[in-house]
Amino acid sequence: MKSFLRIFFVLLLVALCYGLYFKGNINAEVGDKIIGFTVLTSAFLFLPFFLYHRWKGKRLEDYTLTEENLKKMRAGISKINKQSS
Repeated sequence: MKSFLRIFFVLLLVALCYGLYFKGNINAEVGDKIIGFTVLTSAFLFLPFFLYHRWKGKRLEDYTLTEENLKKMRAGISKINKQSS
């Protein structure tokens, strides 16, 4: 998955550079279409794959503010305040 994401990212960068080159030197309308397709592809294909890869195996509860997590944070802050006093 990691190598797939790297290759896909490089291909998106190449397509974006090609679109910018095409827009500036050959045909602005076609260059805009290439850039737009690249942006849509990165937003709707690359981003979900990347997020899935990064969040795989992690618990969402560790990153949300629940009452339990707030209590842990308050306890940690009070320990820090006691140590610095």
